[in-house]
Amino acid sequence: MKNHSRYFRLKPEMRSGKWSLDEPLDAQGHEVEDWREFTSGRPARVSGRLTIPIDEPGHPLDYSTAGAGMTPVVHVKVATLFAELAPNDVQLIPVDIQGCPDQYLILVATRLVRCIDDEASEEVLYWKPEDERPDKLGKYRSVYGMRIDPTRVGDAKVFRTWGWTGVLIVSQDIKDALERAHVTGAEFEEV
Repeated sequence: MKNHSRYFRLKPEMRSGKWSLDEPLDAQGHEVEDWREFTSGRPARVSGRLTIPIDEPGHPLDYSTAGAGMTPVVHVKVATLFAELAPNDVQLIPVDIQGCPDQYLILVATRLVRCIDDEASEEVLYWKPEDERPDKLGKYRSVYGMRIDPTRVGDAKVFRTWGWTGVLIVSQDIKDALERAHVTGAEFEEV
């Protein structure tokens, strides 16, 4: 059994001069109905070819996020690495980026892992009855300085964290492969 003891949050590099991508659009040119579709930790249900407009022109990156949902968008060379190293953990959805001839894909982590270590994380807040949000009661309200319990990850190499799905986590071997490939636009933070 493989034990990947180190995990990292994969996030977009914040630097000036890079492009900014807008919300994904369906084949009819409408925003995808539920942008959480790509960050829920489950396979996305998409029909037809998607397009992503460029919100702000700039230097194209190998790893970017699109729109308010922070949908991961990767160049085909990055998609190939994910498909080779974590075929059971990802869904790759071809997407056209307006005005860009290169091939890009939306990267969907298809696994949701309940592994946030509340004690080791800097601060974890839950929704409480006094917040008057019964739909969110008992769920994470915020997570700062996230740490995960690697013993609860199993064989997942790419995943979203249960209860706080805005975070994309990758294993050490995925991080190393992305760094060896000199992938632009990606930053890593150990969790």
